Formats: sequence, C-alpha cells, structure tokens
Amino acid sequence: MKIYHNPRCRKSREGLQIVENSKQDFEVVLYLENPPSEQELKSIISKLGISPIELVRKGEADWKENYKGKTLSDNEIVKAMVSYPKLIERPIVIKGDKAVVGRPPEKIKELL
Repeated sequence: MKIYHNPRCRKSREGLQIVENSKQDFEVVLYLENPPSEQELKSIISKLGISPIELVRKGEADWKENYKGKTLSDNEIVKAMVSYPKLIERPIVIKGDKAVVGRPPEKIKELL
C-alpha cells in the first residue's frame, strides 16, 4: 500500500492516521518532494477511475495563474500536475490495482 502525502495538509495527515491505524504495511510518498512521473500519474488516475481534471486542486494559485479558463487535453492536465505537484489532490492511497482520494479521509477505509 502507498499513500501520496503532504504533511502540511490536515486532510492528508488524517488520511495517514487511518492508514497507520490499519496496521498494514505501507509506503509514504512525499509527492511534493518526489513528484510522480507522467506515467506514474497516469497509472494513479487509471486506478482511481477518474479523469485527470478530477484530480486537480483548482483553487491553487498555480492552476488559476497558468491554466484556469483554458481548454486542456488530458495529457496537458497530467503534465500540469507533474510540473506543479501542488495541484494534485491529496491524500491518494493505492492498494494493489485500486486507489482512492482521501476526501473525506474516511474514504480510505473503503480500500482497507
């Protein structure tokens, strides 16, 4: 199991707590320090079963300044998230071939 985590985010910290409490083995990925590659992000999006735009934090300044109001392809959206990892919704928990965005954090329990 893997959690894409931002320690500065309250929801991400709550999600990490749920994963820790599960007593299962997991890896923490500090995705702001080690952003996923384009391929990794596409794989995560596929496991989530969503479109790339659904993983974007549209309230972030990087989105508003660079992308808001533009028509972007899925590939362009993925590239934006790779360039600006702060745009990636969090936390993301992956277990096997399934993944969930922990918003609200209780959604993580669906994977456990």
